[in-house]
Amino acid sequence: MSALRRKLAINRLRERKPLDEAAIDRFLKRHEVPVVEGVKCTFLWRGDADEVHLTHRIVNQPQRVPLRRITGTSLWFVVIELPEGSRVEYQLEVRRGEHTEQVNDPLNPRVAHSPVGSSSVCQAEGYVTPDWTQPDPDARPGELVDFHLHSRALRREVSCTAYLPARFRRTTRYPLLVVHDGHDYLNYASMKTVLDNLIHRLDLAETVVVFSDPGDRLVEYANSSKHARHVVTELVPHVEEQLPLIGAPRGRCLMGSSFGAVASLSTAYRHPEFFGSLLVQSGSFVFTDIGMAHGGGPVFDPVVKFMNRFRARPKRVAERMFQSCGIYEPLIVPNRSMVSVFRETGMTVRYVEARDGHSWEDWRDRLRDGLSWIYPGPQKFVYE
Repeated sequence: MSALRRKLAINRLRERKPLDEAAIDRFLKRHEVPVVEGVKCTFLWRGDADEVHLTHRIVNQPQRVPLRRITGTSLWFVVIELPEGSRVEYQLEVRRGEHTEQVNDPLNPRVAHSPVGSSSVCQAEGYVTPDWTQPDPDARPGELVDFHLHSRALRREVSCTAYLPARFRRTTRYPLLVVHDGHDYLNYASMKTVLDNLIHRLDLAETVVVFSDPGDRLVEYANSSKHARHVVTELVPHVEEQLPLIGAPRGRCLMGSSFGAVASLSTAYRHPEFFGSLLVQSGSFVFTDIGMAHGGGPVFDPVVKFMNRFRARPKRVAERMFQSCGIYEPLIVPNRSMVSVFRETGMTVRYVEARDGHSWEDWRDRLRDGLSWIYPGPQKFVYE
């Protein structure tokens, strides 16, 4: 790195005499915000305020960091260090008098969306949005087909969407992937685009994917016997009756993130070997058998009870498991702790970490690793 690069851009700006708003205008036109220089990331805010804070959710780091105002200007800044390849979602907290608001960074066009809102995104040096998450005009698009299923187990109508690969033929049998929080994966993790691209690039075998949504998510996904019964005795048999699927355990995979990962594990626990594979991302695998309080509130109580029982008596529930987690999220500790427990059961476990948080784009970025390991292409497996 050159001497010029070693001296932060924000410092070069501060040293300019005189420093006026026109100079700040020119600076902002030349630099993307946050300004990334090696491991140093400079976050900026421009405007009148009494206080400005950067807020984020990087575990074990101050999650509310004050910005400083450059004297005589409207520009505020803070510099934090982020390791190479990091991706961080953040917002800015701005106080004017007694009024405080939480906002996305108006100087940063990168925004990530989720069911609970949006956040600005800092891409540290070395992070690149995978090209296979972006639309590829050469990739033939698969088809999304909506269907509804009355569930006696859940006592409600279940809305699902099936993904059929572009070259779908009823004379061919396909492996099946069932996805918890299905429409969130479609809306916030670009999963149809990812499937189209991975199949086109022969990274992923042609696969039928069923995207399923919960009713009361924090109940149905928290080790619910009713949910497990619905998946195994209603949803999968219905799809296997309608479509040419392989049907054997090795041709079935169950997938989910956060509470959806708990739902995947607990369903497989109640019906071992029904699914040949599990794909779990940032699982809410919270446990207290080592004397720690979970701190997640009552909704976590059934999860903790299930995980304590699993840890006391680990059981092989599938042949293989792909597991991923972001190192910046609080769930990294329980996820790391569960890897050896899962392996002790005889399951083949592939575990992947990323410099990211509990977010849909983190889960999106891990899809190729997981899907291509579960159902690899271009070679086709032979299922008996």
